[in-house]
Amino acid sequence: MLGICRGRRKFLAASLTVLFVPAITWIYLFAGSFEDGKPVSLSPLESQPHSPRYAASSQRESLEIRVREVEEENRVLRKQLSLAQGRSPAHRRGNHSRTYSMEEGTGDSESLRAGIVAGNSSECGQQPAVEKCETIHVAIVCAGYNASRDVVTLVKSVLFHRRNPLHFHLIADAIAKQILATLFQTWMVPAVRIDFYDADELKSEVSWIPNKHYSGIYGLMKLVLTKTLPSNLERVIVLDTDITFATDIAELWAVFHKFKGQQVLGLVENQSDWYLGNLWKNHRPWPALGRGYNTGVILLLLDKLRKMKWEQMWRLTAERELMSMLSTSLADQDIFNAVIKQNPFLVYQLPCFWNVQLSDHTRSEQCYRDVSDLKVIHWNSPKKLRVKNKHVEFFRNLYLTFLEYDGNLLRRELFGCPSEADLNSENLQKQLSELDEDDLCYEFRRERFTVHRTHLYFLHYEYEPASDNTDVTLVAQLSMDRLQMLEAICKHWEGPISLALYLSDAEAQQFLRYAQGSEVLMSRHNVGYHIVYKEGQFYPVNLLRNVAMKHISTPYMFLSDIDFLPMYGLYEYLRKSVTQLDLANTKKALIVPAFETLRYRLSFPKSKAELLSMLDMGTLFTFRYHVWTKGHAPTNFAKWRTATTPYRVEWEADFEPYVVVRKDCPEYDRRFVGFGWNKVAHIMELDAQEYEFTVLPNAYMIHMPHAPSFDITKFRSNKQYRICLKTLKEEFQQDMSRHYGFAALKYLTAENNS
Repeated sequence: MLGICRGRRKFLAASLTVLFVPAITWIYLFAGSFEDGKPVSLSPLESQPHSPRYAASSQRESLEIRVREVEEENRVLRKQLSLAQGRSPAHRRGNHSRTYSMEEGTGDSESLRAGIVAGNSSECGQQPAVEKCETIHVAIVCAGYNASRDVVTLVKSVLFHRRNPLHFHLIADAIAKQILATLFQTWMVPAVRIDFYDADELKSEVSWIPNKHYSGIYGLMKLVLTKTLPSNLERVIVLDTDITFATDIAELWAVFHKFKGQQVLGLVENQSDWYLGNLWKNHRPWPALGRGYNTGVILLLLDKLRKMKWEQMWRLTAERELMSMLSTSLADQDIFNAVIKQNPFLVYQLPCFWNVQLSDHTRSEQCYRDVSDLKVIHWNSPKKLRVKNKHVEFFRNLYLTFLEYDGNLLRRELFGCPSEADLNSENLQKQLSELDEDDLCYEFRRERFTVHRTHLYFLHYEYEPASDNTDVTLVAQLSMDRLQMLEAICKHWEGPISLALYLSDAEAQQFLRYAQGSEVLMSRHNVGYHIVYKEGQFYPVNLLRNVAMKHISTPYMFLSDIDFLPMYGLYEYLRKSVTQLDLANTKKALIVPAFETLRYRLSFPKSKAELLSMLDMGTLFTFRYHVWTKGHAPTNFAKWRTATTPYRVEWEADFEPYVVVRKDCPEYDRRFVGFGWNKVAHIMELDAQEYEFTVLPNAYMIHMPHAPSFDITKFRSNKQYRICLKTLKEEFQQDMSRHYGFAALKYLTAENNS
């Protein structure tokens, strides 16, 4: 009973405090405001008055701000009081720890920040600022191949922590749109929507602004988001591509609820001395309030910005400042800061843990005391991961975690939040549901419908079309264990190459480091590397071939394999051959005869005569003559030895030559995975479509030795694997008969005779 009485006395005392503090505060403020005729100083950023009218206005503003701060303190005090009243004695005794409020920012005083203490976050009873299924809108400007890779890492970090539907608004050039549209289409993440906006159409809006920043013209496009994004979109989080999230983005979205009055921009103070102008002698930055603000993370209230005529505001400011500054040094950030300098009421200052800036010589260490304090990491230095920072190893490891994280694991549903209807996803589910899971070949059949996440043009790609329209692209696929062949192929083939690589996320980064460390690969910009991410237990060889085929830039393609080295000069020889044999107007498949060596070190033959000599000496052999003669026997190597002109050969069962065809040839059949019948089925379909097989007399390629693949090992050791392959083969032949009719019956007959 005594404890209860003491509790009531404490409650009564606290209540009286809450009632009397506002009155006392008002008296203090009025007394302080008029003492010596000077207004109360509220902010170090507050500019000095230039007239009595300005002084009076500034005084009223200061008074209003201070009153709001005191009212906010009272609100928090009342809230803490109600929590303390409802908390059990056990809770009052237990586990008090300092936490950061999601509501910290310009609108809260320092004393309020220090005073918010949570005993047990699960007992707070605070209503969530973001509804369970509320969609969070994120805008990102992205252009080029490298930025597209950065966007993927940023999106992974957001998806990893998120609990809300997301809508990404990507302002992208044609390159980034092609890459990211394919990536998100094949990623198939539930409750994620993607919209693209043509960055090239926006260039005219900002091209008049000279910019020295490495981001180029795209670094200015955040200025025009009010005009670019849908008119009914009220708010959006804008992110740079070099951002990594360490928390749920919903926490940042909730900060919008703290905006007051005319605050329309949420920004973190710049953590370097750039805008203080003391980095070097004669350093002259754009105008800014104090240290200025960093625009790597921005909260935009779009509806209010439009009403304020933001477009006119920033344009007039930029035009005025450019008369003396001549160009921007930090792209859009300079202009945002110049506008804020003139209109400080626009900005809501976010706590600096929402943009921990890791450029050299920043004060970023003041933004966190523990790992739990980190929210957003910003690699805003041209050095990126090589930046100097006391804790850079920790930040780098966090970044690398998302860089190498398996993106397939992020395809998780948001329970209780229905996703938008996706026709492709629904069709896929329907096809999978029709499969019999008790079928011994179920895993083979399922692989045909597996959607593999695909990142096109993983490295920079440039291609200049040939004026004579005869260009040929070498097409191949590979996994991590064949990377060593890339440099050799690039030395043998100077033309464009399209490669599909089957890798995990971690292996993709290993490949990137390998390629960037290779002078040979970095000197070649006409090689398209397309990453197909691993999923399932089979090597999807024909899917990989189709991906590589689909993304060529030339009218013709040479369908090769990664283990083969083409003869020196084959690229130019094939370009001449497609003209001589009128490949543009005829359905021909030009055969490049295949040979092999068992020697890891081979003096590569520089001519047909030298190759024939090596054949006679036993250094070279016709490809697979000792294990799979039927695969290349129709090429007729005996005739090829003396041939000086192209000659035609007929299709035979199990024929699988390497051919040059037009880019409009049929795709490979995806039902064949791993080892067996993947090329045979394709050549059969070319024959069914009445392609003419023509052997080139002065062309050749040589297969280099390597360890057996995992798939061929499974084929040889697993009886069920061979049974399923035979079943798929029979089903393919039946499909051919239905599709091509009477002419396709020969494939069944040929198979029965072989």
